[in-house]
Amino acid sequence: MPSDLYGEPSPEEGLPEPPPPEGPGLFGFDDPPPAPAAAPAPPPVIAAAPAPAKPAPYRVLARKYRPQVLDDLIGQEALVRTLRNAFARGRVHHAFLLTGVRGVGKTTTARIIARALNCVGVDGKGGPTADPCGVCPECVAILADRHPDVVEMDAASNRGIDDVRELREALRFRPAQGRQKVFILDEVHMLTEQAFNALLKSLEEPPPNITFILATTELRKVPITIRSRCQTFSLKRVPEERLRGHFQNIAAKEHASLEEGAVAMLARAADGSVRDGLSLLDQAIALAGDSGAVTTESVRDMLGLADRALVFDILEAVMNADLPLAMQRMAEGHERGAEPLTIMQDLLEQTHMLTRFAAIPALAEDMGLPENERVRGAALAARLSVPMLTRAWQMLLKGLEEVMAAPDRRAAAEMVLIRLAHVAEQPTPGEILKRLESGGAVPAGGGAPAPGPNGGGVRMVAGGGAVAAVATAPLPTQWREIAAIASAANQALLHAHLLHDVHPVRIAPGQVEIRVRPQAPRDLGAQLKALLEERTGARWTVALSNAEGEPTLAEQSRAAETDRRSAAQSHPIVQAILLAFPGAQIDTVRDETVDEYGLKPIIRDEEPDFPEFAPPEAESAGFDLPEED
Repeated sequence: MPSDLYGEPSPEEGLPEPPPPEGPGLFGFDDPPPAPAAAPAPPPVIAAAPAPAKPAPYRVLARKYRPQVLDDLIGQEALVRTLRNAFARGRVHHAFLLTGVRGVGKTTTARIIARALNCVGVDGKGGPTADPCGVCPECVAILADRHPDVVEMDAASNRGIDDVRELREALRFRPAQGRQKVFILDEVHMLTEQAFNALLKSLEEPPPNITFILATTELRKVPITIRSRCQTFSLKRVPEERLRGHFQNIAAKEHASLEEGAVAMLARAADGSVRDGLSLLDQAIALAGDSGAVTTESVRDMLGLADRALVFDILEAVMNADLPLAMQRMAEGHERGAEPLTIMQDLLEQTHMLTRFAAIPALAEDMGLPENERVRGAALAARLSVPMLTRAWQMLLKGLEEVMAAPDRRAAAEMVLIRLAHVAEQPTPGEILKRLESGGAVPAGGGAPAPGPNGGGVRMVAGGGAVAAVATAPLPTQWREIAAIASAANQALLHAHLLHDVHPVRIAPGQVEIRVRPQAPRDLGAQLKALLEERTGARWTVALSNAEGEPTLAEQSRAAETDRRSAAQSHPIVQAILLAFPGAQIDTVRDETVDEYGLKPIIRDEEPDFPEFAPPEAESAGFDLPEED
């Protein structure tokens, strides 16, 4: 039996293998040990829940709902129609100038035009269109503000000539990606004069693949040379009714509800600006919280407004001279958080509305106005006249400036209400005139002056289809009084001639004798005569003379100033000051007792004026003259 090298039988011989050892050998088991008992299975691996995705950054409503196509622009129908026709006929201008108040869509329109010029359509083969697709690479890049051929510049911060030179340098290169290079210059009125001049030639003769779009809120500050080279579009303020509907639609998309009073306040506060209104709507929705219900009261508190009924109450109270009620309602508005300045602005707005109702009663039937304003406003306007309302408007307008400048705005607003209530019972100038014409008594506050010895009193002057009441003063007897009449009549040129070119010779009631200088107008005497008769109601004679006369009023003023300066300079205290401060000079000498011409005031003689001599036809006074020796 063959065996291997060590004498062991070979397994190839088919002999049975020896039984496995009962235990481990010196080096352990020759074969793998039997498998141990099955270990318990590991616990199943549970997949971790995915980490919550980061919420997308919030986009304000003004950006989220920014118009993407021309049809999204609200309140700009004329602009949309013109641009559509221009694209349809291939008559797109190379330079546009968009003007309008903030937030009406100037920059948005510029971006829509840029996309319309560069859109290639869904299939990549389209041309310029008024309806850009929004999905082609050109539209997507412009929407993302990363298109290399659409350049937006803020002229407020890039206003110098160097910035415009860089822009002109960029005009030399063809579009890198799109069909047309578009340069959008926002707030273009901020450019300097040199920058405008540098831009002028480029606007006049741009390369064929260049389009300029300028935007401004101050059209008057844009030079006419720039405007004449652009196609100008004036974007209008959006009407309140359009804003109300727009805000309601957006609120519905944002799962919020707006009360009618709330949306009316927001639309009114927007003042025609869509962006301003959406910013306010954003704030109002945030204020509403989880409920999403935007109430009138919350918007009023947010804007610091007074209730419209409260404003009506205040206006009605002052117009009825009921000052306690007006002050009480004013205090209630202040407690609610309404700003005094806002109340004054609301009073101005209501006064304007009432004046329109009083002037055009048919406006009370306008269904576009809130019912409360139509009904209550029309009833109040029916009791007030247009002159009363225009007087209240002027007082409120002046009071608004006072409230803005006052350290205590509430006190200033109350002073305005006090004045309004005080004059409410006073007649208007037109009513005073009617009473004077009819011979009635002058209303409370001013009795009719009695006629004076030299024609003083009340007289009626008719001219030009108008009648005016003059409370006339005594007839002037001094040349400066005559010059002052011309000044009060706002005849500046005539007053200047009377001041510098006239030497008074003789002045008496109803008579003027003067010597005029050659530079005076030839009809100066006729002008002076007409003015005196119009202003005094008396007949006047103006005669020209060759007599030397007195110095002109300007010469008298200069002489008086010289005398005052000499007197001041000779004063011991002034001399001591000049000596203590070498080089000091007298600047101005003021005398509070002089009139506007620098002359001492006129002191009238209480005794009646008598002629210096009796006329030849005068009769004897009853005594004889002494006989000559």
